[in-house]
Parts: sequence; C-alpha cells; structure tokens
Amino acid sequence: MLILVTNDDGVRSPGLRSLASALGELGRVVVVAPDRNRSAVGHALTLEHPLRAEEIKPQVFAVDGTPTDCVNLGIHGLLSRRPDLVVSGINRGSNMGDDISYSGTVCAALEATLMGLPAFAVSLDADRFSSENLVQATSFAKKLAARIIDNGLPEETFLNVNIPAGPCSGVQLTRQGKRHYGDSVVTSQDPRGRNYYWLGGSEVGFEDIPGSDCNALQQGAISVTPLRTNMTNEKTYAEMERWSLDSLMGEF
Repeated sequence: MLILVTNDDGVRSPGLRSLASALGELGRVVVVAPDRNRSAVGHALTLEHPLRAEEIKPQVFAVDGTPTDCVNLGIHGLLSRRPDLVVSGINRGSNMGDDISYSGTVCAALEATLMGLPAFAVSLDADRFSSENLVQATSFAKKLAARIIDNGLPEETFLNVNIPAGPCSGVQLTRQGKRHYGDSVVTSQDPRGRNYYWLGGSEVGFEDIPGSDCNALQQGAISVTPLRTNMTNEKTYAEMERWSLDSLMGEF
C-alpha cells in the first residue's frame, strides 16, 4: 500500500507530520508538500517556472509550489508508482461551505481525484494544534483511510472531512454548507501615505442548513462531505435546453 500525503500549511506543519505518522500504520507513506504555507491558493497550478523538490528527509519532499503542484509532481515525478490513496491535511482550521473553493487542502484532493485516484481532505476546526486535538483528528483520518482502501470511492468523488477541536459527538454525512464573511478588504496606509490592502475579513457565521458541514461542526460532530469533480448544474442544464441558444448566432 502506497499513500501520498500533502497539505497547504507547509511541509513542517504538525498536522501533516501527525497524519503521515498515523497513515504509516496502513502502508508506505510518501509526503510531498509545499515548502512553506500555501493556504487559500485553491486549485492553482504553477506553469510559468520550473518546480524544485528537496528530499528533506527520507520519503519527505518539500516543493516550491502549490498543493496541486505537489500532487502532480508526486504522482508523475517523485513516486515509484501511482499511489493507492491520496490524503491532504491535517489543515489548521476548518474548510467548510464556500471555503472549499479557496482551500489548497481540499483542491489537492480534487486534483488526485481528477487523476483517477481515491482521495480525501481533512481539516481540524482549531486555530492551533494540540496533542489532544491531533490525536482525535489523526485517529479518525486513519480509520477513514482504511475504509476507503477497503471499499474505494465512486468515480469523480472525493471526501472533505472536518473535525471538531473539542469533544466529538459523532460523525455526520453532510452536504456543503454556506459561510458568511465580514468585510473582505481592509484598507490602511504605510508611513509614506500609500494605500495597502489585506484581503479576507473576519468570519461572521454561516447559514443554518440542516445536514450541512457547518451545522455538523457547530453540533460538535465530525463532518464527512462527498464532493464531485464534475461541477455541471444538471437542473440548470435541463432548464437552459429551452433557451434555443442556437438562435443567438443570428445576433452577431
């Protein structure tokens, strides 16, 4: 069994080390992760310059790229064969609702799934790691990995897992929820009077959607959300078939 582990917090993250150690009980683990924090880079791929990978210890590679780069490079360049499973995490901070479109952690699992490999992303709903919350997160991640190894995942499907930092009330199969954020841009001035901007305002809450990942975490439960690589909105597609789009050709 060969397992590729990555993240977006960087190769030296305690969450990554803990995850890799736990999964090592299931098979051989190779870590291919960014050489520094690359949070919120989404599904970005580096195309304008070559990548470099340094083996900082046996079977642990630090890459000067994004989580998506790491999955690509690991599978096509660094591993001796295709892995049986790809796991991304453990992320410091949850990745729920709208977060998943920004999350390098989640998009690393997406990239693996696009390559036909079973994958899941795992995040911890905590501002910092502790021995207690890491034990809970890694224990569940290892059990879930074993279940996926035994049963597989459907094509075009990967899992997004969020784990509470405190006592766990259970595990819920969930749907993607909806986040609410505060002001997204903070403007200030440097000593020379020039404006500068910080993106990403404070989070102010989420919509109360029963069965959602956000609700599960609020209830103290582990959230497991199956996601798809194919983002076609089938309901809208069926409605738009009545639009007669071919008729628009005459308007050019």
